[in-house]
Amino acid sequence: MKEKNAQYEAEVLHQKRLALENIKAQEEERKKIAVMIHDDIGNRLNILSLWLNNLDTQGDELIKKNIYGQMSSLIDAARGISHSLYPVNLESVGLVLYVEELIANLSHKINISMQVMHGYEKKDIFVEVQLYRIIQEFTTNVIKHSTATDLWIYMKDYAENMVIVISDNGQGFEYEEVEKGMGIKNIESRIKSMNATHKWKKTFLNKGSRLIIKIPKHNEFPNQNSPD
Repeated sequence: MKEKNAQYEAEVLHQKRLALENIKAQEEERKKIAVMIHDDIGNRLNILSLWLNNLDTQGDELIKKNIYGQMSSLIDAARGISHSLYPVNLESVGLVLYVEELIANLSHKINISMQVMHGYEKKDIFVEVQLYRIIQEFTTNVIKHSTATDLWIYMKDYAENMVIVISDNGQGFEYEEVEKGMGIKNIESRIKSMNATHKWKKTFLNKGSRLIIKIPKHNEFPNQNSPD
């Protein structure tokens, strides 16, 4: 029995290591592309916009107006692609402010409320990126596949762990019965990479879905510091 338990624990640890390394590799590749778009293409577009602004005002105003409009759209598109690939500015502004920006950007599609309890502390950048991705994925799934009009995000630090709860008021789903699409798989893979635990539940009166995530504080990621 002890040998079987040891084998099982070794397999679980191996799976966590694989999930962590897979997520880390994806994020590194995304970060490279996102930084290139954000710092290179985005900056070049901004510089071009400034040059256009300093042109002789006696030029064709209609053409200049169209160019300004296209430039603005390109800058927004570059920023959007960069954010979707990797949250470039998250490390400097922190998870809470970055999620607030996401909420503002999606305000025309769904009402999102976030409650961060007093005492919340900034987390390791790896954890914050994964949590942002999970919130982003959950929200995207709700907008695409649910009739929800409202979504709630709750974060609280406890002595031994952090708890984050994301829920909506859509039609919900039975976790054991629903086909696991890429959205749910991506969320669960990111949770596993943080050595965290989670539970899917239906909300009050079976309306909407709820994801509860518990992340150990001072988390030692499986084999994170290994030279391999």
